[in-house]
Amino acid sequence: MAPTSTPQTPFGRVLTAMVTPFTADGALDLDGAQRLAAHLVDAGNDGLVINGTTGESPTTSDAEKADLVRAVLEAVGDRAHVVAGVGTNDTHHSMELARAAERTGAHGLLVVTPYYNKPPQEGLYRHFTAVADTTGLPVMLYDIPGRSGVPISTETLVRLAEHPRIVANKDAKGDLGRASWAIARSGLAWYSGDDMLNLPLLSVGAVGFVSVVGHVVTPELRALVEAYTSGDVQKATEIHQQLLAVYTGMFRTQGVMTTKAALALQGLPAGPLRAPMVECAPEEIEQLKIDLAAGGVQL
Repeated sequence: MAPTSTPQTPFGRVLTAMVTPFTADGALDLDGAQRLAAHLVDAGNDGLVINGTTGESPTTSDAEKADLVRAVLEAVGDRAHVVAGVGTNDTHHSMELARAAERTGAHGLLVVTPYYNKPPQEGLYRHFTAVADTTGLPVMLYDIPGRSGVPISTETLVRLAEHPRIVANKDAKGDLGRASWAIARSGLAWYSGDDMLNLPLLSVGAVGFVSVVGHVVTPELRALVEAYTSGDVQKATEIHQQLLAVYTGMFRTQGVMTTKAALALQGLPAGPLRAPMVECAPEEIEQLKIDLAAGGVQL
């Protein structure tokens, strides 16, 4: 396990939700994944989330997921946290993926709110606790109601925090008020899952980020969190404002699309996307270049 783990920062402070590189014919590019993982850790990431939504988990097989975790562990597992996304909208399937991730050697699990079937809060509680009971790995919840259709309520987060292995939450709810109450009441390690709110969430108690823009600006994210935690709020604010164009540009359309386009512009492993995702149109790539350049990203 990477040495950056503490009870307050169980997965470190800066993590990138890594894309899954594919070859030109759409197969899993394990060599590319290892090179990209090494690049991201060299840039300053404490950890990588593998097989998340940005990793196109809805269109990779269970075997591919295990192969990807294994490859990334081989590349960077001795110096970074490798967190495996295992959440689905099927509790039994999520438990199977959790077991597979543990067998493969993952350091932790990311478990997203079950999507589409919209379970009630008691269903969410039972789902998350069942997955957490399945392995000995620490669990980061992932609250993203814009995609899942259901928020994890503050009361449910407080209940879930009583589980010894549920230690963190990735917050993409976009509600600083609810985040403030949930951080105060649950004691979970809080990670921003919405890049535009990275700095605001630090101000209400978050400890770090699970970022998409980390693919292109990890050093800046590292500098932002270090400035804030050292008390230099002015510097942190300046970095935040510098990155606004990057945050905006990377989410003008679906984040995995722009991320793979940005990586390709930098000559890094990415490859095509799997349907129903599609490549950025030429005009979208041109706008992305403008946005990244405005944020200081060298292409």
